Parts: sequence; C-alpha cells; structure tokens
Amino acid sequence: MRYFIQLSYKGAPFVGWQIQPNGVSVQALLEEGLQIMLKEPISLVGCGRTDAGVNAYRFFAHFDTDLTIDDQNYPFLISKLNSWLPSEIAIARIFPVPDDLHARFSAIERTYCYYVDTQKDPFTTDRAYRVYKQLDLGKMNQAAQLLLQTDDFTSFSKLHTQVNNNLCSVTYAQWEQIENQLLFRITANRFLRNMVRSIVGTLLMVGEGKIDLEQFQEIIDAKDRSKAGKSVPGHALFLENVRYDMI
Repeated sequence: MRYFIQLSYKGAPFVGWQIQPNGVSVQALLEEGLQIMLKEPISLVGCGRTDAGVNAYRFFAHFDTDLTIDDQNYPFLISKLNSWLPSEIAIARIFPVPDDLHARFSAIERTYCYYVDTQKDPFTTDRAYRVYKQLDLGKMNQAAQLLLQTDDFTSFSKLHTQVNNNLCSVTYAQWEQIENQLLFRITANRFLRNMVRSIVGTLLMVGEGKIDLEQFQEIIDAKDRSKAGKSVPGHALFLENVRYDMI
C-alpha cells in the first residue's frame, strides 16, 4: 500500500532533502524515524530535491509498505514521528493514496518563494537575502514576465545534471513588496537544479540596472549558464506548495 507524507522543514541544518554522503538529509532522518515506528525498511520518494539550506513550507513524499495503517493510528504515528524528529522538521499529514500516485512524477505544479530584505532586519537574517542597492521593482517584474514566454531554461540550470532536458513551463513569476521585504513567487510544472536561485540572481541584476530587459532576454536565448547572474543563497528560498490532481 502507498502512503503520502506532507511535511515542512527548515533547511539550514541539512544538506537538502535527498540522502548525501557528506551530511544529514531530511530524507535520511525521516526514513530512519519511519523504520523505527513501523519496524520495517522504508524507502521514501520526495516530490523534488531541495538543495542544502533550502526550506519547504509544504513538501510531499511517498512510501510503500505491506502494513495497513488504521485511520485512528495516523494521529499517533504523526505525534510519535514529530517527537522523534528534530525541531526543524514537522509532519502535518500521513494518508493513503492510489498505488500509481507518485510524489514526484504525479505533481503537476510547484511554487517557490524567495525573500529579499532591502533593510537590515535582525528577525529575518536566517530566512531572507539582504541587498544593499536600490532596486527597480517595475523592471524586475517586466523581466519576470519574459520567463512565461520561455520554455528552455538552460541558462538558469546547474551544469552537468542528469536531467533529459531543460524544458519547463512557468505559469507565474512576480515580485511584490511587503514593507521592507521583497517576495518573488514563481510557479512551474517542474524546476531544474539551482533554477530559482539563478533566476533571482539575474533579476536582481535587472533591478540594480546592471542589465536591461533586452540583455535579460539575450541571457535566456543564449542557453548558457555562464551568461546569467550568480545564484543567490539557499536560506531565503522556500518551496511553498506542490499541487496534484488527486490531492
């Protein structure tokens, strides 16, 4: 039987979602916790692969087991897992799904948010990226709209990854200002490694006046990562939501 887990986590202590040889991952901790609770080997499949330090408001993973978890046992299992896991990881739901529903491949849409502080704020230093130059929000949003007309995001992808192609369909990309903080929200059917962070870094170049809209489009068309801006830090990036047809 297949079960989905909905969780959230703060990325700072981890090397990312996926198990890595060089540090502690969210996947490794959650698999260990489930194995202790269910007393059998558990292998988790996540809805994506967040990099080191990246956060998730709403993340999904699935696992298969021969055990049947009764409805009345879900709250108990969630409570036990949350007690065992570190404070940076929280389980919200565990629920049965059809055997063909896949946490990664059945997802039809993902949304990320990136937070930028325009003034010093001691309460957001661990979850926002501080910029010191004046930014033109209007120009940044004009550039962001060009992403909706793009399908090949090679210029914003990490090099030497194992994906078959760099094609993505972005349906929303917008900056908004909330007091002294800027929020960039982007939605697409899929994201490439490092894609959001390199897009944000390049949009900030537009906002600072280092490049104009025509040059931003040229970066997209070049399909060359070296042409785009630097990747901004991961601590200010949040996976906000993952959407499925059946959930």
